[in-house]
Parts: sequence; C-alpha cells; structure tokens
Amino acid sequence: MRLTRLLSTSALIAFGTMPALAAPASDVSDTKHHKAKPKTEIAAPSMMGNTAPTDVHEEHVSVSGHHAFDGVTRRAVGGGLMEKQDSAKSVSAVSRDFIEKQVPGADPMQLISLLPGANVSSGDPAGLTGSSMSMRGLDQSQIGFTLEGFPINDIGNFAVYSQEIVDSENLRTVRVAQGSADLDSPHISSTGGVVDMYMIDPQMKAGGRLGVSYGSYDYTRGFLRLDTGKIGNTNLRAYFSGSYATEGVNNSDATNRKLHAETKIVNDWGDGNRVSLAIVGNRLYNYLTPNVNMASWDAYGRGIKDHYVAPGKNAAGQNISNTVWNSTYNPNASDHGASYYKLHQNPFTNIYASAPSTFKLADHLVLTETPYFWYGDGNGGSAYWTNMDKINYGSTSLKGTLEGKGGGYRLLYNPSNTQTYRPGAVTKLTLTTGNNRLMVGYWFEYAKQLQSGPYSGVGQDGNPWDVWGAAANVVLSNGQTYMYRNTITQTRVHTMFIGDTLSLLNNKLTIDAGLKYSIVMRSGTNMLPDTSTGRNTSKTYYEPLPTVAIRYQINPENQIFVSGATNFRMPTNYSLYDAGAYYAGSGYATHANLNQNPEISISEEVGYRYTGKTIMGSITYFHYDFTNRLMSSSQCMDDACTNYFSTNVNAGGQTTNGVDAEIGTRPIFRYFRPYVSFEYVDARLGSNLQAGSGSGIDYLRTKGKFAPETPKFQVGFNLDYDDGHLFGGYNLKYVSRQYSTFMNDQSIPGYVLMNANIGYRFSNLGFLQAPNVRINFSNLTDKAYLGFVKGIQTNATQQTGIFGKTVSGSTPTYAIAAPFAAIASVSAGF
Repeated sequence: MRLTRLLSTSALIAFGTMPALAAPASDVSDTKHHKAKPKTEIAAPSMMGNTAPTDVHEEHVSVSGHHAFDGVTRRAVGGGLMEKQDSAKSVSAVSRDFIEKQVPGADPMQLISLLPGANVSSGDPAGLTGSSMSMRGLDQSQIGFTLEGFPINDIGNFAVYSQEIVDSENLRTVRVAQGSADLDSPHISSTGGVVDMYMIDPQMKAGGRLGVSYGSYDYTRGFLRLDTGKIGNTNLRAYFSGSYATEGVNNSDATNRKLHAETKIVNDWGDGNRVSLAIVGNRLYNYLTPNVNMASWDAYGRGIKDHYVAPGKNAAGQNISNTVWNSTYNPNASDHGASYYKLHQNPFTNIYASAPSTFKLADHLVLTETPYFWYGDGNGGSAYWTNMDKINYGSTSLKGTLEGKGGGYRLLYNPSNTQTYRPGAVTKLTLTTGNNRLMVGYWFEYAKQLQSGPYSGVGQDGNPWDVWGAAANVVLSNGQTYMYRNTITQTRVHTMFIGDTLSLLNNKLTIDAGLKYSIVMRSGTNMLPDTSTGRNTSKTYYEPLPTVAIRYQINPENQIFVSGATNFRMPTNYSLYDAGAYYAGSGYATHANLNQNPEISISEEVGYRYTGKTIMGSITYFHYDFTNRLMSSSQCMDDACTNYFSTNVNAGGQTTNGVDAEIGTRPIFRYFRPYVSFEYVDARLGSNLQAGSGSGIDYLRTKGKFAPETPKFQVGFNLDYDDGHLFGGYNLKYVSRQYSTFMNDQSIPGYVLMNANIGYRFSNLGFLQAPNVRINFSNLTDKAYLGFVKGIQTNATQQTGIFGKTVSGSTPTYAIAAPFAAIASVSAGF
C-alpha cells in the first residue's frame, strides 16, 4: 500500500507537469535550414561536464530492420559493449544491443561486468538482491553512480543498491569512466571513477512493449510499458512502465519480491531546448544475504536447507555458521532461533525524481539544469538473545519491558531503519565562442537521514511482530525506548566548478582544464546517552579538486589522450557517532572519529583509441596515488577481547598502476560481433597499519603489500550473433585472486564465469512488433565459488608486529556467487 500511494502520487505529479512541459511542435527548427557550423567550433565532448543526459553524445547508426521497441541496431560494436568515445579520459559503455539480450531486469552492475576494470559479483542471476562491485580495485562506495544526472549512492555510507535503480528495458546506456569523475558529477565519494546511467526517451508514436519471464528458483517477472507518442501539436511525449518480479533464494524457503515503476516525460523544441522528467519508484520485499567466512564456506558450501544449523565451531576452533539463513525456526538452538530467515528481512521503498533540462539562451550560451529528489525508507533486520533484566542504557544498566512484560532472556527483533530525504540541483552555463568553451556551474544538495535501531518482539512462529519495528518496542525502566542507534544526519553540499576547453588545429587538439571546489557540511544529533561526542556534532570539509586533460585526433581513426584529476571521498556519517552495545571501560561498540579526513585520489591516464569502420579499440595506462584511505578498524581493549570497539580511521596511502584495454567489431562474417577486454593492476599499500589489542597494539608490515579486493588480472570476452531473426551470445569473465586482508594472508581464488543466451525474433505479427523468445543461461558450469570480498581485515592469521608484539587474526567475510540458472523470456512491442 505504501508504494501504491507513492506511485499514485508520482503519476499525478507527472500528469500535472505535462502541460507545463508542452511546447508547439511547430517551434522545432528544420535541420536542413541550419547554418553550417564553423570548422573551429568545438564539437567533441569534454571531460569537464558530461553528466547530464543532454551532454551524452550518442553514436547514431542507420540500419534497416531496426526494431524500435527494443532499441537493438545489430550494428553496435562488440554486440553493444563499445561505443565511439571522444573524451580525454578512459570511458567505456554498454548500449541497447547488449542490454536487451541479458536477463530481463538485470541490474546495472551486472550489465557492465565485462567492461575493463569492472569486477562484479552477484548473489542471484536476476539482480533482485543487488550486486557487489569494484573497479580498478576500488569498491562501489568509492565509485559515483548517477541516473539521469542525479546521484544514486547513499548519502550516509555511499553504498549503491543496484537492485533498486532501473528496469533494464528502460535503460539506454550505462557509461563507465574508470579513472575520474566529470567536473559536474554530483558526488562526494568518487575516488574510483563514475558510472552514469541514462534512460531511453519516450517514442514519438504511441505504443509500448510487454514481456514475461520464468526460470530457475521460480523466477517470475512481468513487464509492461506504455508510450503516449506525441501529444497534440507538440513534441511532448511520455511513457509509463511497471514490473513485478519474484525469485526464490537458493537452498532457502525465502522468496525475494520486487515491485518497480518508472515514468519519463520529454519535450524538445527549437534549436537544442529540452525539458524532461523521470520518476522511478521501487519497493523491495527482500531478505538479507549473509556474508560468510572461509571456515563456514568450507563446512557448508552454498548452505544447508533441510535442518536448522546453529552457529558453532569447527574442529580447529573457528567460528562457523550456515551460509544461508535457516529455513526453519528453532528456539531451542544455541542461538535461540536468531538465524531464522524471517528475522533477516530487508524491506525498502525508494522514489527518485529528476528533471534534467537544457535551454539555449543565445546562439552560443546554454543553460543545463538538473533538479532532483531522492527518497528512501527501509531497513535490514536481525535478532538478538537479550537479558531483559540487564540492558545497558549508556553506562547505566536498566531493566526493560515489552508490552509491560519483562524479566529473563528473550529473543528480540532489531531492524536497522533508515529514512532519507534528499533534494538537490546541478546548474551549469556553457558558453561556446569559436574554438573555446567555458563552463561554470554549481551543485547544491541538502540531505536529511534519520537512522534508528529499536527492539521489538518475535512471535512463537519466529516471525517479527513488525518488520519495520513499528510494533511495541522494548521500553527501559527510565521510560526511554531501547535503541542500538538513534541519529539524525544533515548533509549540505555546496560545490562550485569552472572548466574551460580550448580547441586548436581545426578541432584536432583539445585542451581541458577545470577546478571544482566542494564545501560539505555535516551535522549530526545522537540521541544515545553517554556518548564520547555529546548529543550534537558537526564537521565541515573543504576540498579543491583540479583537473586537466589533452586529446589529440591524429586522423579520423586514431586518437591519443592524457588526463589528470583529483577526486575525494567524504568520511561516512557513521564517523560522527557512537553506536551499538555499551561496554564498561571502552564505551560503545562503535566509536565516533571526528578527526577523520577525506580520502583523496590523484589519477593520471594516458590512452590511445582506434575507431575504424569495422574495428574499434582502446588501451589506457593509469596511475593513482591515494592518501587518507578510509577504513573501519576494530580494536580489543584487553587480551581476552571482552571489551572492544570499532572506529573509522585513515589508513595511509596506496599507489596503483595498471593497464586497461578493449577491442570489438561491428558485424564480421556477416553476423558475428566479438568483444574482448583486459585489465592488469598492481596496487600497493603505502603504510604500515595499526592492529592488535590492549597492551599488544602494534603496527603490521603492510607497506608494499597488494591491496585487498583487487584482482591483478581480469579478462572479459563476448561473442554476439544476430541475423535479424536468430540471435545469441556467449560471454566469459576471468577474475584472478583477490586478497581479503592487508597482510595478504587470506584470499579467494580466481574464477571463470560463463554465461550464454539464445533467442529468435519473429517478423511483425498483427499489432505485435518483432515478438521474440529467448533463454538466458547464467554460470553455465554451475561453479560454486566466493565471488567478492565483503569484510576486509588487517590480518587473518596471527602475526608479529614491527615492535615484536603478537597480533591475533580477525575473520574476513565474503559473498557467495550465484549458481547456475536458466531463464526463458517472451517479449514484443506494440
């Protein structure tokens, strides 16, 4: 009901704005009457400002047999895995030719997994639970994600929940800049590059598309889109789409569900004027996926379903637990049923709205405006066996009651609630005068994030009283509600940017230079008692971010470029607060750190591109220098570790060198389009990290070690076949070993993942356009493997520090990759 109301409101807003967006079609200038542009006028894109949808320069290919409803051209390079690029930095992209042939509803991370530098692992083949990703060894919280020009990353911890973003049927292209953000990118967490996503435009003629899918793990999905076509005597047009998907969890009784809706309204007129509005609504009824340690993976593999597996220890004394949440409830188990899957739900509602628009104010002056609003409300659930007679309220021990009843131990449900309100706008003016282009802009955002962790009851059947924690909560004897966190964070972003592009030698040489200056003000209120910071905290960060780039077009086919950029990532909002359980002598389990500095990256790239009629390729050398790397550190306060805390710290520097390459073709041998990508990375830590406990705190010899979560080699391959009716594809991704500790004493082995698809596209049948059937196969060999490092530690085994002290190991955790799946789909336009 919540999403129904939200989407109904969104639809009313969309309809209400349509008259305001309308403009007479007669205002559109006939392109044949345009004056020819002088040869010296800048035509190539700049790395200064390419984030708004109207900044994207598409490669237009005229092809007979083009199917308007699905966007497939059958000519895109590499089967849709390459596009012509002119930016003076490394950029890769996927387009409709590739997107359309993947599993319907696949998330954006899955779609870019074959591109250079993209290390992606998914826990399910259909993208309902989201994916994990790193790029050139930097994880998704260090990569800025945008949709239609507005930021997608969580404003608090910068995480990206890829399952919430967009339906793949409405996704036009996903563009990946592996090295740095554009000058106008609205991010405060993009030390590792950006991923920009753009939705398709509504069709000029009324119609739509529909599709249904069914496959492994009872995957079921339906999709419907309706296009209005041009409305009246205007270019105003819109589409409205919706999808619903369900999928069972491997080796579990859990079923994930997703309800999703999207609207896009567009009008364009005159010479380059355009207004648009995109609204995305998403409601997840999901279950959390546990991260597992190596001992649990060795013991239980992909998980045990037929009986309850309580946490315990193996013969070596290592902690082990089931690698899926248990499908049955057992209150008599050692964890009292806390690992029952219904106690680990993950409901979430999102509404995104963005209105990227462009106005030509004068012959050479363009205004681009992207206002947006981001709303999110949801949680992740967990359960704890709690002594109701002894609950810590800060340093005070109190009794608690639930519906007036207390005494003894009981299992409590503890959702981690987050609610976010996030309006903002990116405004920029671009002045083009002959061979010079000047851009000035301003990004403002105000975000308010409310986070709480109440405790409520669990029924006799193991179900939480309320997944939102909105039922009766535990009340302490002083009248306060028991919380493990209770904060309000307000983030204000003021970012000014200016960039200039100079074009010389008849547009062969372009020189870009720019400066972004970010002022980020964070203020927080922590309602927990006895915190180290007091109730109110605040922190302001000032970061100048210069960038420079040069591109030289040797001839129409050959191009070289060199670029340098500075990017930053803010400390997360967690660094402002104490939170969690309270321990005498050490305080809360999580300590605030108001002295943490932003993470800074300085990146340089040198690259070469070849763009021929049939073959397209690029190769890029990249170099990064990082300072103040952000990480979370856990420390024990005594040798037995009965008291401990974790905090966010700066972990010194890192230097990364590497090479990216990709090559693809338009159709060869009539209908084949191969694509190959490659990456080599050498990422080395620049500092010795502190570790240990109590009087045993020491520094580990991590300087010079290989960076964790970073595969040294990656190779991607895709072969696409499409003769207009029969189509198919096969792809392969090799990812080498990934360390999970800074000491390089534990890792997950490399793996090869293979996927395939085959389908048939029929001729138009009555009112149906190009009806088609296809089957997608994921993880063809059903290889069981750990796909991604989720919890990095300093060391997994006992080590001796620089000063001779013994440092005990901590346990890294991992994400299990999706098993084999086959999904059949039927779709058509109309």
